[in-house]
Amino acid sequence: MRSAITSFVLGVVILQQQAYLLELQVLVVSLILLLSALLIALRLQRRGYPTSANAYRYLYRSCILILSAMLGFVWASLFATYYLSVQLPKEWEGRDITVIGVVSSLPHHFQQGLRFNFKIEQTLEDRTLAATLPKNIALAWYFPPNSALSASEIGAPNAGERWQLTLRLKRPYGNANPLSSFDYEVWLLEQQLRATGYVRPDGAYKNQRIDAFVWSPNNLIQRSRSYLRDRIQTALVGAPYAGVIVALVIGDQRGVAQSDWKIFNRTGISHLVSISGLHITMQAGLFGALMHYLWRHSFFTNAQLPLYLPAQKVAALTGMAVALLYVALAGFGVPAQRTLYMLSVVAAAMWSGRLTSVSHTLCLALLVVVLLDPWAVLWPGFWLSFVAVAILIFGANAQSRSSPQNDRLGKIWGVMRQASRTQYVVTMGLLPLTMLLFGQVSLISPLANALAIPLISLVVTPLSLLGSVLPAPFSNWLLQFAHFWVQTLVRILELLSQYDFAVWRAPIPPFILFAIAMLGTLWLLAPRGWPLPWLGLFCYFPLFINSEEPQKKGEMRVTAFDVGQGMALLVETAQHRLLYDTGPYYSPESDGGSRVLLPYFNARGISHLDTLVVSHNDNDHSGGALSLLAGMQVDLLSSSLKLDSAIVSAAARHSRCAAGQAWDWDGVHFEMLQPTSASYDSDKWKPNARSCTLKISTPTLSLLLPGDIEAIQEDEMLNSIAPKLLSTVLLAPHHGSGTSSTPAFLRAVQPQVAIFQVGYRNRYHHPKPEVFDRYAEFGVNRLRTDESGAITLQFGTTLLISEFRTEHARYWYRR
Repeated sequence: MRSAITSFVLGVVILQQQAYLLELQVLVVSLILLLSALLIALRLQRRGYPTSANAYRYLYRSCILILSAMLGFVWASLFATYYLSVQLPKEWEGRDITVIGVVSSLPHHFQQGLRFNFKIEQTLEDRTLAATLPKNIALAWYFPPNSALSASEIGAPNAGERWQLTLRLKRPYGNANPLSSFDYEVWLLEQQLRATGYVRPDGAYKNQRIDAFVWSPNNLIQRSRSYLRDRIQTALVGAPYAGVIVALVIGDQRGVAQSDWKIFNRTGISHLVSISGLHITMQAGLFGALMHYLWRHSFFTNAQLPLYLPAQKVAALTGMAVALLYVALAGFGVPAQRTLYMLSVVAAAMWSGRLTSVSHTLCLALLVVVLLDPWAVLWPGFWLSFVAVAILIFGANAQSRSSPQNDRLGKIWGVMRQASRTQYVVTMGLLPLTMLLFGQVSLISPLANALAIPLISLVVTPLSLLGSVLPAPFSNWLLQFAHFWVQTLVRILELLSQYDFAVWRAPIPPFILFAIAMLGTLWLLAPRGWPLPWLGLFCYFPLFINSEEPQKKGEMRVTAFDVGQGMALLVETAQHRLLYDTGPYYSPESDGGSRVLLPYFNARGISHLDTLVVSHNDNDHSGGALSLLAGMQVDLLSSSLKLDSAIVSAAARHSRCAAGQAWDWDGVHFEMLQPTSASYDSDKWKPNARSCTLKISTPTLSLLLPGDIEAIQEDEMLNSIAPKLLSTVLLAPHHGSGTSSTPAFLRAVQPQVAIFQVGYRNRYHHPKPEVFDRYAEFGVNRLRTDESGAITLQFGTTLLISEFRTEHARYWYRR
């Protein structure tokens, strides 16, 4: 059974790497044939087939594994086909639609407004449209600019309410970049959210609440989560770690500050700052043990309750009920699901008197998770959850069997020794997987977890749960006490995380190096008697000495990131790296630096930039600069920013970009063409006019990065340095706006390739159709990040181009 389930999951994983889906008719016929073949095989087995001959037995097992993998592939394909069939009609993108529906999720409040999921019930303008609209969508509602009112004062929606809203929608879309661990488009597909959009101001129809609550199990759960969150936030007004308490009670992590996540990630305890499998097991165990004690003593009455129902069964039922409630509050995340299903199997085995092995329990939980959510295999949490339990099961066989201790000190020492062994097994077991998924590992994680696990699981979480449901003032006291311990823990973790050696970073390894490291893990944690287990440590070395092949002298690689409506390009020579612009500022929680650039750099083991060029002050070019400067070492910031800018103040060293600056790195020539030094003394120019214009040349090819210069600056350069403009690749000035890319400028540059860094359906309508067509008239190969994703260009003897959405094609990208 276990090998068949593993093969089924493998089939699901293979499907999620595909660029296309099979036709629905083919999938249905395949499903019927595969199920029939499996039933026949099982029936043959019951009748004594295969024979005892090893060849027949191995052939039979191989057939079962192949059929299971094919069944997983077909099952996941059917899931994907069904949910992809629900799509917003393309002609309704960007048009106002007035609908009536229900708020189906816990709203998330942020500085400019709130976000929530919405279930559409009907439309008002076009009744026939309702049949084609997706039912579940993700919305943002932005408050009036400079509004000092809170969400409750504005009358913002709450979970379970029915509203009439005027919306502007678009199809699911997310940035597509290499080495990104989060794919927004497939996440929306997994959540069954088939359109995104925002609430428009009142027009022909008024945005208004219709019903205060619409009954459904989901709405009841979401309203309960909202109620508990409000209680916690009321009790902890102004408390810096109220978001952590909320995350532990209802699993909503969106209130945890990014600065805190940085500490949690560097110390390796981020899995504890939510409703994790560990928390669920601990709380289910605590309440189950309490009920076992009370039931065994008949609640201190003469009822003799164990005679009617054994205390063990009551404890199992109580633990299951607590786990189900806690998982519902968590929003049924993958770690929570896995724990719930495992506990369900254990509880069912206890009730039936047929206890099963832990590995069988884990595999059954694995099967249920993948059956209900085939996209779960795409997320790091899925693999970390199941591999952690699997490695604990494997490592348990290698634990030393010491003689039982009768004295109290000996028992305490035994518990500490077992806890240390468990932490060692988990740390070493997950090290290869953590490097494969994130390209980094926390070296202080064992110490941090030794402090955090008992404190969070046994003190903070129970206090937070009780504080969220008890009446005031007891609730306030308990929540404040829980917050005190969180605050104390974070202070300790902050001290641990500040050291450079706290985290080891290296490029994400090839799969073969990961496989070697996993073999070493199995060798290291093998059962007692296995020869020389310490030899397994040598299998880890390739992970840590793994490095990328550097660029050759006189060559460079350029990555134009997909940051939405903004610019960000990484230029790499043999020994140096330059980043041109940092992408936009999205919200107080994220920007181009924190969402796209830093994760990419971390995944590649890059912790240092030689130069950061911020072309000018516009948000879509400088929005991620502060996050980037805070997250990695930057030797030099070159910009046209004002000297009192916060970005300039955050830089270790700054110089103003000016025409005439030039330098050489590894056989590649860099020259700043614009702005002139004199332009800084004038007040008449907008930031766009002072965009740092950089030309980069290899011996055979060249790249021109003009920022947001406009026609005037193009003309100035044409009249002064026209020969220097000739370039193989041009980053379209100002994203292809109507104020740039004049015919004379394009004639001077003569680009073979033009890159347009633009956001999908951006509000500026960049690139302008007439400008985009102009490039075509000059015979230029036009690439857009909203269609191609990140674009990588290799400048060698020839120019090689790679488009992420083509090289990493997936079926959910097809539009």
